[in-house]
Amino acid sequence: MGGRRLVLTLDRETEALLYWASSATASPLWTLSPDAAREEYRRTLAKTEIVPPEIAEVADVTVSSPAARMRLRKYVSKDAGRAGGAAILFIHGGGCVLGDIDSHDILCRALCHDTRAMVFSLDYRLAPEHPFPAAVEDSVAALSWLSHEVDAFGLDAKRIAIAGDSAGGGLAAVALHETKGHLAAPVCAQVLIYPALDLRGRLPSRRDLADHFPIPQDMIQWFFGHYFGAAWPIADPRAIPLLYQDYTGLPPALIITAGHDPLRDEGAEYAEVLEAAGVPVEYECSEGTIHGFMNMGRVLRKAHGHARRRIATWLVEHLQVREAQQGRTG
Repeated sequence: MGGRRLVLTLDRETEALLYWASSATASPLWTLSPDAAREEYRRTLAKTEIVPPEIAEVADVTVSSPAARMRLRKYVSKDAGRAGGAAILFIHGGGCVLGDIDSHDILCRALCHDTRAMVFSLDYRLAPEHPFPAAVEDSVAALSWLSHEVDAFGLDAKRIAIAGDSAGGGLAAVALHETKGHLAAPVCAQVLIYPALDLRGRLPSRRDLADHFPIPQDMIQWFFGHYFGAAWPIADPRAIPLLYQDYTGLPPALIITAGHDPLRDEGAEYAEVLEAAGVPVEYECSEGTIHGFMNMGRVLRKAHGHARRRIATWLVEHLQVREAQQGRTG
């Protein structure tokens, strides 16, 4: 996968979005307190998200874990009976400081609608109130819980996928490593959307796009400062999944990055590492757009056009939804 040349030209919709962002009067998030930044983040998403598709049911579930009580939001499609018991654990982005199950509610509704799988969105603990490794602990606990509680939801332990965006993509990757060999059945697929995988900032995109909206270097440093504190764990694979020693046995992966994203090269490198370990990988870079575009479907058609279809089609295939449907109707 190495050697790809990316065309670093913004598409017209992204150009318009960046013009709007540059003229906005709101203070940059990294100049705000975590609580104020969370409020501003919610207001921004409300301006860029799509109208959600209709699904059958949305309900919150409370789960006890060794570290804390967790909340997950369950999404059930109108066509859930045709999914063969498939489920997706989704872990939201936001630098482990921003975001929650409400900020990514529409994305999860779309994921449920498009795949027919039952989706569980994790409301993990946020920093600085709960610094590293709290988000990791919750992600690991949630994946283990879902794997072992499938009967309670009429699910199939062999049809569980995990997905996440940005920091949530990194947490999803870590959860797979940390639970390997400890689940009721191996996870069958992983979708990492512009994942945050390497806090060291050593790859070209982190330098070349250091001033790029919506996560310039100041924003990334703000995230890391709140999540990791003064002593960054630069030798801990739970903070840098690219430091794990063994990638064999991990599930097939779809990794999507954005061309104008400082995190772009982390996703590309992780795809190469998985591929070298024999893990089936499909990697795609949305070259004309930016980090976070999946939450910008109202202003970026690419988010809920090609990318949304790509993720849903890939997950349906790897969750064997079509095969299950044929078996139930035949």
